[in-house]
Amino acid sequence: MHLFKIIALLTLAGLATSCTTTGGVRQSTGPETVANEKALAFPPPGGPAIVNVIERKHKDDVEQTISLATSSSVAGQNFLKIQFLGVSGGSPGLGSTPYKAVGENAIARELAAAIPGVRLARSATFVQNTYGPFGYASAQSRSGDTCLYAWQQIRAGRSTQAQNFSMVQIRLRLCDARASERQLLNTVYGYTIAGGFRNEALNPYGAVRGGDAVLARPGDPVYPDMSGYRSNATPIGYEAAPPVVRTVIVRRQAAVSPQTLPAAVLPQAIGPRVPLPGEQYGQGQTNAIPMPTTTTGLAQPAATQTYSTIVPSPDCIGAVANTACMK
Repeated sequence: MHLFKIIALLTLAGLATSCTTTGGVRQSTGPETVANEKALAFPPPGGPAIVNVIERKHKDDVEQTISLATSSSVAGQNFLKIQFLGVSGGSPGLGSTPYKAVGENAIARELAAAIPGVRLARSATFVQNTYGPFGYASAQSRSGDTCLYAWQQIRAGRSTQAQNFSMVQIRLRLCDARASERQLLNTVYGYTIAGGFRNEALNPYGAVRGGDAVLARPGDPVYPDMSGYRSNATPIGYEAAPPVVRTVIVRRQAAVSPQTLPAAVLPQAIGPRVPLPGEQYGQGQTNAIPMPTTTTGLAQPAATQTYSTIVPSPDCIGAVANTACMK
């Protein structure tokens, strides 16, 4: 009986405690959207523009998927993906993700997932940007859009306590309906990484390169514009689209031949016509009014008037007139 009372009291105490317990909502540590200004990498000036930034954190490692503006009929979103990965070591807080090299099979899976339906061909040409070598594959879709997928791993030193041991993984997916492969490739050359590890030992970029040996050294002139400098410079970002060429048709009036010119219309003669040499005085002459013409040069029939003119003899001019002049 005494044991039963003890159990009852403990049950009532538990119920009272559960009724007075206050709870709270704990937010998960999954992906979250951050401001575009917080991006750890930026495309080159001139585009493509940043749409949004999704960030994922794994202990000391950070991953961002930076969505870029897309103008393409190919399914999928353009993006610039960057991962800051540390390497597990003897010191705590150096990172949580072990080093993993970029494998052929892994890249093949990434290509199929990033740009489905487009057969990308890998480039065998060695290329590198400011951060080191990178690889890429490109192709054209059935609709004529140009697509490019690039990958880069930045890693300096070896995984030892005395060296730099971390890495940065970059992936870039671009599809555009109007850009060429070279224009898309310029984005790989021009993007900027804006982040790094807090621990200097995890610096993946290596030591800062010093100045050129020719600086301040006699005998090596430095010119402001060396030959071939402008032609060899690689533009960054998307190149400007060519201007739209509009064809303007100018219709010129055809040349008018003399046969099609309208005949000149002379004014009607007034008074008697002076006879031409060889004509006899008193001979009836016919003065016809010119016939009007059309723009085609063909005359139209018109009324014709006839005048009979008699030129008097000089003896009949004056105050005295004989009978011969009256005839």
